[in-house]
Amino acid sequence: MNAGDPKILFPKGTLRDALLKATGRALASGALLPIPTDYEFVEDTGVRFFVRVLTNLARKDEEKKKQKQEGKPVNPFLPFDKDLFVADISETHVAVLNKYNVVKHHLLVVTREFEDQETLLTIGDFEALWACLREYDSLGFYNGGEAAGASQRHKHLQVVPLPLAPEGPAVPLEPLLCGAQFKGKMGTLPGLPFLHVFARSGTAGSTKAAAEKTFRLYADMLRHVGMKGPSGYGPKKQSGPYCLLVTREWMLLVPRSVEFFEGISINSLGYAGALLVRDRKQMATLKRCGPMKALRNVALSLST
Repeated sequence: MNAGDPKILFPKGTLRDALLKATGRALASGALLPIPTDYEFVEDTGVRFFVRVLTNLARKDEEKKKQKQEGKPVNPFLPFDKDLFVADISETHVAVLNKYNVVKHHLLVVTREFEDQETLLTIGDFEALWACLREYDSLGFYNGGEAAGASQRHKHLQVVPLPLAPEGPAVPLEPLLCGAQFKGKMGTLPGLPFLHVFARSGTAGSTKAAAEKTFRLYADMLRHVGMKGPSGYGPKKQSGPYCLLVTREWMLLVPRSVEFFEGISINSLGYAGALLVRDRKQMATLKRCGPMKALRNVALSLST
C-alpha cells in the first residue's frame, strides 16, 4: 500500500510497470485490440487541435452489432476481462485496459460493483483517480453520461498518458490556460465560447488530501455552472451531462447538451483539444466548421 494512503492497494511507483506488462500480455493474447489511426493538426482560435482519424473500426462495430442483435446490454466491466487487468486500486476500484484503445496505454478506473455512469462522482472515485495520476504524468477524465460521450453505463473514469500529441504542449488546450480569469476559486478561459468552469487544483500532499481537495472543487464547479453537486450519503444521479478533465495542476468542467456534432462523437478529450473522427469525410467537416464550433455546439451557451 502507498504510505499514508491505506485504501490504495498497489505499491507506490508500480502502476506504470504494471500497465506496460499488462499491455504486452493483452496484445499477445489478443484481448487488447488497438484501433489504428492517422492524425492531423487543425488550428483554430489559438489552439492547435490534435485530430485522429480512424482507419479501421470493423471489430468494434461488429461487436456492437452483435450486442444489438442479442437484444440485451452487455456490461464489459462486470465481470471485467481478466486478460485486461492492470491493478487493484482500492477496495472499490480496479484498473483495466481499454480493450479498443485509440490512445496507447489508455487506462480505465472502474468501480468493482455496478454504479451508473450518470451517478455523481464520490470521494472514493477521486481517491482511485489520484492514486493513478500520482504514478506518472497523465490526464484523467470523466464522460458524465451518454450525451457527454460515455459509451458504457458502468461507472468508469479514464486516464491517458501525457503528452496527448507527438508535438506541442502536453495538452493541446494549454495555450488558453494562461488567460484564465478567476472570481475566487472558480475561473473561466476567455478562449472557450461556451459554458464551463476552470479551477487550479494545486494538489500537494498525500493522495487522500488531493482527492479530498479536488472532490470539493468538483462539487463547487458543478454548482458554479448551475448543476447539483454531491451532498449527503449514497449514490446521487447527476442533474445533467458534463465532461470533466483533471490533471495534477488544474480541472475543467463543461456541461453538455448533445454527444454529436455533424455525426462526430465528442467526449471529454475534445475539451482537452484532442478529437477523434471516423473517416476523412468527418475530418473535412471538422476542418470546414472548425473544432471550436464543434465543441461549442455540443456544450451549453454562455447565456445558459
